[in-house]
Amino acid sequence: MQVISSKDNEIVKNIRKLKEKKYRDIENCYVIEGIKLIKEAIDENAKIKEIVVCEECINSGEIDKDTMYEIAKYNVIYVTEKVFNAITDVKTPQGILAVIEKNASNKDIDYSQDIIIALDGVQDPGNMGTILRTVDSADLNQIIISKDSADCYNPKVVRSTMGAIFRVNIIEVDNLKETLEAVKQNKFKVMVTALDTNESIYSVDYNKKIIVIGNEANGVSKEVQAIANEKVKIPMLGKTESLNASVAAGIMIYEYVRRRIS
Repeated sequence: MQVISSKDNEIVKNIRKLKEKKYRDIENCYVIEGIKLIKEAIDENAKIKEIVVCEECINSGEIDKDTMYEIAKYNVIYVTEKVFNAITDVKTPQGILAVIEKNASNKDIDYSQDIIIALDGVQDPGNMGTILRTVDSADLNQIIISKDSADCYNPKVVRSTMGAIFRVNIIEVDNLKETLEAVKQNKFKVMVTALDTNESIYSVDYNKKIIVIGNEANGVSKEVQAIANEKVKIPMLGKTESLNASVAAGIMIYEYVRRRIS
């Protein structure tokens, strides 16, 4: 077993570069960490380019034998603890990470579903990851994301999706307004969250709707609001005027779920 002991090794340097978005875009790859997430990637047939394992973690038994057997089917690179610590993005790493190729095979919108979630400038990685996980939990297979939103392949986003990133088709678009106008041509209506409306999320239907969740500070952009078919708000009994983006998305998605199962 050959073990890489230098942080200047080309493979190591290339993996370290993937911490930056521009290199993730250039290489069309991202990094996942931890035993559970790598098992999810294997189960979901993600495109695993290589798996990096810390030599000391093998010797200590931190990585179980079943996992070692599974990852042996892939291109495995062994590194020293010092090198692994230079690559990892986690404070207490489990000694295993993988480089995954982005799923770029399908950027077409699936119009067979009842609702589609679109994000307009959502900036917080935690919000982004939580929304992706919520979309997956509702058995929705896609999400449309504006160019100025947080990077879905940011390590924090990837971790907070808890594996949903392997199952949800992420459709990144350069111009959200133009994309939404195209969606409208396919018999969908655009529904945005807004404060200047009396329409409640509980009084509208959820049939063939694209629900737009806006930026944490400014909400849905004016240009997107201008083409919306419906504006809705979440009723609140207290003094708070707005909710966290991921909370708002969760409430609306699960209002759709409630109607599906009732």
